[in-house]
Amino acid sequence: MTIHQLHNRDWGYETNCFVCAPDNRAGLRIPFFHDDTSDMVFADLALGEAYSSAPTILHGGVLLALLDEAQAWACIAVGGRFALTTRTTSEFSSVLMVDTPYRVEARLNHATERKITTDGRIVDSDGAVHVTSTSEFAVLSEAMLERTVGLEATEGVQEHLR
Repeated sequence: MTIHQLHNRDWGYETNCFVCAPDNRAGLRIPFFHDDTSDMVFADLALGEAYSSAPTILHGGVLLALLDEAQAWACIAVGGRFALTTRTTSEFSSVLMVDTPYRVEARLNHATERKITTDGRIVDSDGAVHVTSTSEFAVLSEAMLERTVGLEATEGVQEHLR
């Protein structure tokens, strides 16, 4: 099993991502990893009360942001494409509690030239699934990639993804 941490700078640009950027003081700063053997993206986390909706329950919107980020990383790390979410369907089977360890996971389902579908889930330390998500992503065109990360970074991105 080969696991490596995912960094936006590996593709030649910096970001202030709310979920994963390590320098975003207002963000979650959650590191994501790619398991090359299983082609899964994951992050381990335990969020405190600052991310609650009720005193001891994690906010559903924060959990959806985590799932979206994991699935976007699956598009990049597994699918080799930068893409934006166009549709997400999620199901919460139980509440998630603050200060409790969880893992968010994502896998690529299907990829075409223009569209990627992914599956995500959040599990506890016993492997019980608490939230599932299926998402569709639109693959960024070269022009949109240039607009998003800049021309110089685009060249580095394209080389890295080939």
